[in-house]
Amino acid sequence: MMPTLPFKIFVVEDNEWYGELLTHRLGQNPSHSVLRFTTARACLDQLGEQPDFITLDYSLPDAKGELVLRQIKERLPGTEVLVISGQEDVGTAVSMLRQGAYDYLVKDENTLDRLWNIVGKVEQQARLRRENTQLRQQIGMRYGAGQALLGEHASMQAVQTLIAKAARTTITVSVSGETGTGKELVAKAIHFQSGRAAQPFVAVNMAAIPRELVESELFGHEKGSFTGAVARRVGRLEEANGGTLFLDEIADLDLSLQAKLLRVLQEREVTRVGGSQAVPFDVRLIVATHRDLLAEVQAGRFREDLYYRLLGLPIALPPLRLRGNDVLLLADVFVRDFCHLNNLPLRQLTDEARHRLKAHSFPGNVRELKAVVELATVLADGELVQAEDLPLRPGRVTVGPGSQLSLREQTTAIVQSCLDEMAGDVLAVAARLRIGKSTIYRMIQQQELRIG
Repeated sequence: MMPTLPFKIFVVEDNEWYGELLTHRLGQNPSHSVLRFTTARACLDQLGEQPDFITLDYSLPDAKGELVLRQIKERLPGTEVLVISGQEDVGTAVSMLRQGAYDYLVKDENTLDRLWNIVGKVEQQARLRRENTQLRQQIGMRYGAGQALLGEHASMQAVQTLIAKAARTTITVSVSGETGTGKELVAKAIHFQSGRAAQPFVAVNMAAIPRELVESELFGHEKGSFTGAVARRVGRLEEANGGTLFLDEIADLDLSLQAKLLRVLQEREVTRVGGSQAVPFDVRLIVATHRDLLAEVQAGRFREDLYYRLLGLPIALPPLRLRGNDVLLLADVFVRDFCHLNNLPLRQLTDEARHRLKAHSFPGNVRELKAVVELATVLADGELVQAEDLPLRPGRVTVGPGSQLSLREQTTAIVQSCLDEMAGDVLAVAARLRIGKSTIYRMIQQQELRIG
């Protein structure tokens, strides 16, 4: 159980009497830690204390509310700020709310009660986030020590060192490597080992989004901005605010959108499609590609200025065929985890099977290895996975004499095996194999799978 941490509140109010009143009222809750400041500068100088909530007097002797709010949100985007003013001004209230204020209150006889209710809501949300932080970090560390990142080879040890260095800062990271080497796992490892672990990790595969929808996907859109835009949609940059945005296959981004992305990254604010309001964001950016991005620049398919903006700390993942005995280490882990996930007796690879794995080039890298050993575990008759159970051939894989399966068919075979075992329960199969139920339904609709 996590220890109860104080809910930190900053009261920024230059009126002596009213400031003391707010401080006394908020301090009545023993879980609150309340600090009071009479100037904007004093408050801004102490933001390193990471307050959870700030009450901000709109008119301070050394700064106006807009300026103070902007600086607070730039440095602490996750901290809620309640603006309190002595005058009712709708225009000012709207402006402050657009800049990220939680609410705007006018000083009257009901202000303290409304403030108390607001603080209660914000505190409850903050405590839920804190309670989830430990669990999310535990889950995240599973990615941090992800299976694709396990390895004793010197090249993987170097990768782990770079991941640790990246996690200590907010530098942009560019991950390169062949398909299946674990680029997304590197991104997750950096995120979950960083100070942003409790914030969102948002992954976008640029190659999987239709060209005409990429701008809306990244930047969001307003209702009615184009045919089919029936409601406002928050883009991935806003969704990842405070956390990490992972853009996979960045080389697939269209040239016209590369210019827009560069501008958004430089300005640190995004305007939704069809909108006019600039929305500030704070994200850690990680990009990945299996292509040589510099060669794409030289070929005129990728902007040079965006290339240097995204390069940051480069991490190159080695192909599995160059990682020596790591293939056997990973194979043992995949077999063990698959048996545990499917409630099977623990199975082991024979010496002949291990020799065959070691001799294979694995053009699909770790992803191919995982598919191969999981299918072999399903096909094995006893507690030993034999060499003949391994479906390995260059470009194609075999199961039994004369039959051949592609990697796609391997995956289908695994899902079908689980469907048969679980009497066609799609939800149970999706949970067991950790894949989306919509994927299984789509495979059934396309007659790749059968039920019953």
